[in-house]
Amino acid sequence: MQRRSSLPRALACLAVAALGWAALPAQAQWMWRDAQGHVTVSDRPPPREVPDKDILRRPSAEMRRAAAEPPASAAAGAASAPKTALEREVDARKRKAEEDKAAKTKADDAKVAAQKAENCQRARSQQALLASGQRVARVNAQGERVVLDDAGRAEEQRQVDQVIAADCR
Repeated sequence: MQRRSSLPRALACLAVAALGWAALPAQAQWMWRDAQGHVTVSDRPPPREVPDKDILRRPSAEMRRAAAEPPASAAAGAASAPKTALEREVDARKRKAEEDKAAKTKADDAKVAAQKAENCQRARSQQALLASGQRVARVNAQGERVVLDDAGRAEEQRQVDQVIAADCR
């Protein structure tokens, strides 16, 4: 009696298992009846005008996710595929736009920092003036010179303290 090898049988089982695994996303099928009464089967959901009562079968949430996600090998292959000249140019333009945006943001931040430093310097000199006890005068809306009294000096000191707290760090 001749003994057969179990290798072809194992390969056949492996092939069947691989086909079953590959068919999982294909099971994410929708089935619905359209307005004319025809039954349609698709991997995409039915149009919005199909009422829920005419949807005969829906894929489970897991099946819909599995069908929507590309296989990992396909994603890796797409990432390693050589880019066309157009794709390279689009990527270069995107990088340039991002670099320009970053440079503009950096320049704006530097401008704001310079303004804060100037505000801080002015507030500190105003604080020193108020602490010196000298008479401080302001010009009001009518153009008249008004010397600050104790309440006015306290209000001015409060405002200076706020500016120092905000801009001097």
